[in-house]
Amino acid sequence: MSGKNINAWVIHLTRIDLPVLRKTAQEIERMRKIEDRITARDISSVILHDPMMTIKVLRFIESRRKTETTEITTISHALMMMGTGSFFEHFSKFEIIEDLLADQPVALAGMLSVISRSRHAALYAQDWSILHHDLESDEVTIAALLHDMAEMLLWCYSPNHLVEIRRRMMRDSTLRSLDTQQAVLGFDLLKLQLLLAAVWKLPSLLRSLMDTNHAHLPRVVNVNLATALARHSANGWHNAALPDDYAAINAFLNIGEEGVMQNINRNALFAAREWKWCNYRPAAAWFPLLPGEWPVV
Repeated sequence: MSGKNINAWVIHLTRIDLPVLRKTAQEIERMRKIEDRITARDISSVILHDPMMTIKVLRFIESRRKTETTEITTISHALMMMGTGSFFEHFSKFEIIEDLLADQPVALAGMLSVISRSRHAALYAQDWSILHHDLESDEVTIAALLHDMAEMLLWCYSPNHLVEIRRRMMRDSTLRSLDTQQAVLGFDLLKLQLLLAAVWKLPSLLRSLMDTNHAHLPRVVNVNLATALARHSANGWHNAALPDDYAAINAFLNIGEEGVMQNINRNALFAAREWKWCNYRPAAAWFPLLPGEWPVV
């Protein structure tokens, strides 16, 4: 498909049954077999590991929502409205990301890297939201998880465009990502993302949290800081942008430089324990080795 027609892309992507991670499908099937012992919290935990599955659930519950009722902005609320039985009935067959891209290793690696990064961002944002005493931290968590939704979709359905964007930016470090996206695609990924979110009727609150035009709002600041940190640390902790990230996070949380580093390390390690969800190297794998005695294994 041509990268120059954003409306054609919206129509095309709206017709697709979004794929999910193999681990997501396996976990849902495992829970289906013991449905009587499964809670909505158990299901929600699985869904929030996978951005594509999260979108599928939000789109499904929106299609069932009466127009006069309040928007459903969290997975836990969606499952409460749906019921576990209805969930397992509707979500029984899945397109698998790893199968869809099995013969495109570059695209698969790109897709898994964005999913891993998005999960890191979601964990950072959730923790910082709690520190800010946000009563609906799940909304911020989902916004961070879906922040790079358009990039994920293009890795699945138009990886050559993203490879070209990456190639140009590696060749010329002065290029801005938005300008490069415009040159290659004819539009930037944020514009595609917001159009898709509107057409898919994702909750307006989540759309605003993913929209950089609302960058002055504290919850959007949280999402933007979390996604920036996850992006800049994805391939190592020596990115030149990280010191600015740390300073901005400290200004947001007001926990001191040491507190910021402890917080980041803790959340990165937590994310690393989940690496098998998408079999992609987590940011914590790049932590520098510390001096001292190592335990005997």
